[in-house]
Amino acid sequence: MEKIEKRLTIKDLAEDDRPREKMQRKGAASLSDAELLAILIRVGNASETAVEVAQRLLGMVNNSLNELARLSLSQLTRVKGIGKTKAITIQAALEIGRRRNAEGPANRERVFSSRSVIDLFQPLMADLPHEEFWALLLNKSNRIIDRVKVSQGGIGGTVVDPKLILKNAIEKLASALIVVHNHPSGNAQPSDKDIALTQKLKNASELFDISLLDHVIITDGECYSFADNGKI
Repeated sequence: MEKIEKRLTIKDLAEDDRPREKMQRKGAASLSDAELLAILIRVGNASETAVEVAQRLLGMVNNSLNELARLSLSQLTRVKGIGKTKAITIQAALEIGRRRNAEGPANRERVFSSRSVIDLFQPLMADLPHEEFWALLLNKSNRIIDRVKVSQGGIGGTVVDPKLILKNAIEKLASALIVVHNHPSGNAQPSDKDIALTQKLKNASELFDISLLDHVIITDGECYSFADNGKI
């Protein structure tokens, strides 16, 4: 008869080392990234507890939650001890974290600088595996009217139609706008296409008495502002 291997669970740890119990006693902030991840994973495999699986998973991405968020479902399920259900749970938790981070800066009423824009969009876009292009619509006092996702593409770029951006700006009676897109490659420098699009959008905006204040490129590290670099 084939012997069934027992999967190690968090209960196999000493009570003081169990993440759930530790969280109840000391709060979520007391847990390491691996311990928080172990709560999502719940059970390990035949040779590792959930905490050990979480530690190994984080080690594969240099202990970076941003890098972990970049992993696809298929990449996560290739890890021993991570099935489809666990992988989906991890992705869902990371997405909730990203949305929570994005909500905070969104409550700001005014945009004062490129730093304001980066604080608003970097949590939302920095770890995306594809490019997205957004428009931030402002009134005369640079107060935020709305932010609009204009397009979504692949790793290498996304197609942007300036007419769609201006349509949104005109409908919302915006006096100014800032456009934002991300570079999944991590290289914040604008491409020739980025430069050409910025100039085209600037010229078109002026026809409707709308000011293009900036074009910001987001990465998970350094970001680029056309305005700060005198390119707009």
